[in-house]
Amino acid sequence: MSNSRSVYSTDKGRLCYDCGESNSKCRCKIMYLVPSGDGIIRISREKKGRKGKGVTLLTGFLLPEPELKNLATKLKQICGTGGTIKSGVIEIQGDQREKLQSYLQQQGYKIKLAGG
Repeated sequence: MSNSRSVYSTDKGRLCYDCGESNSKCRCKIMYLVPSGDGIIRISREKKGRKGKGVTLLTGFLLPEPELKNLATKLKQICGTGGTIKSGVIEIQGDQREKLQSYLQQQGYKIKLAGG
């Protein structure tokens, strides 16, 4: 038995080390990437480290990475601004707390406004 595994295929691209499927079709890593928490979405605003520009931070989503990216895209479209995901935290440019709170409550999430 050999200890080597394929990590790249010209047909599929990068391969998952555990299951051998392409990274886009890998199911084993998606299961591990679901964060734990209380399921309450906290919406806060922050300026620190952004040269005075404010961003709205959303934390507490219990979603795997691909679903979190899709949600972030939808939230950016609703607000009409840019944003990103960093370490499971969605950052939306500007003070968008009211828009995000009303949309997420309609989607069935529990929301808490945090910070100032």
